Amino acid sequence: MFPRARLLQNAAKKVVKSSVAQHSTKTSKKSSSLPWVAAGALATTVAGAGATLYASDYNLHPPKYEWSHSGPLESLDHASIRRGYQVYKQVCAACHSMEYIAYRHLVGVSHSEEEAKTLAEQIQVVDGPDEDGNMFERPGKLSDYFPQPYANEEAARAANNGAYPPDLSMITLARHGGEDYIFALLTGYREDPPAGIDLREGQAYNVYFPGQAIGMAQQLYPGVMEYDDGTPATVAQMAKDVSTFLVWAAEPHFDERKRMGMKVLTILSFMAGILLYYKRHKWSVLKTRKLVYKSING
Repeated sequence: MFPRARLLQNAAKKVVKSSVAQHSTKTSKKSSSLPWVAAGALATTVAGAGATLYASDYNLHPPKYEWSHSGPLESLDHASIRRGYQVYKQVCAACHSMEYIAYRHLVGVSHSEEEAKTLAEQIQVVDGPDEDGNMFERPGKLSDYFPQPYANEEAARAANNGAYPPDLSMITLARHGGEDYIFALLTGYREDPPAGIDLREGQAYNVYFPGQAIGMAQQLYPGVMEYDDGTPATVAQMAKDVSTFLVWAAEPHFDERKRMGMKVLTILSFMAGILLYYKRHKWSVLKTRKLVYKSING
């Protein structure tokens, strides 16, 4: 809990104790219940104030960036997805897994089938058993999923000072802000924390991480890697590319969904025009008819 919220709660406790002590000598049951009502209302107000302080004063929300795929008619940048996979493979894969993504998913999106096969063959997969009942290692295939950096969660925590690196398969859907948060987090490291922020051993200061103390050191910096296509590997470029790659990983049907949506809207618009004409055709007789009333006595 943060200092201001703790001070408010301590003040509320003192008010409750003093109110109870002042009214404990009264014999009327009706009058003795009033301090408890007031104390409860005060405690509720203080708790709400503490929550407001936590949300507004200590958490910096990421800005809204203009992504190339944000519009209703815009698709993902597949060249950026390819570069983002390279960032993940060379930088992020050392600690973070992507257990729901297989090499076959890259085919037709960022790599050709031959390129994806070559990437899969670079890993060794434990398979088996063989005819003798023994497990063996083989080169990877397109159907194999990305390798896990650690054998289990305990091993991951032991290698990262107790912090557990999350799986990145659906990280953009699991974090508020999506790709905006990922980009801001990767570019939000600062060398010196401000006064009041205490960092333990192995922690770094990041303005966009809740609490500002993050267990992951800065991973993207100039010179950490080079792109195969010659794109300058600046920190912002690498953060943008890996964020786009993670958007695709969380939503592999991102482009297909938008394409299908446009087809549905086109068909519905065409059908709406037909229904409007049919409605006017059927109701025109009733709407243009003229009723004449003739008196019987006339």
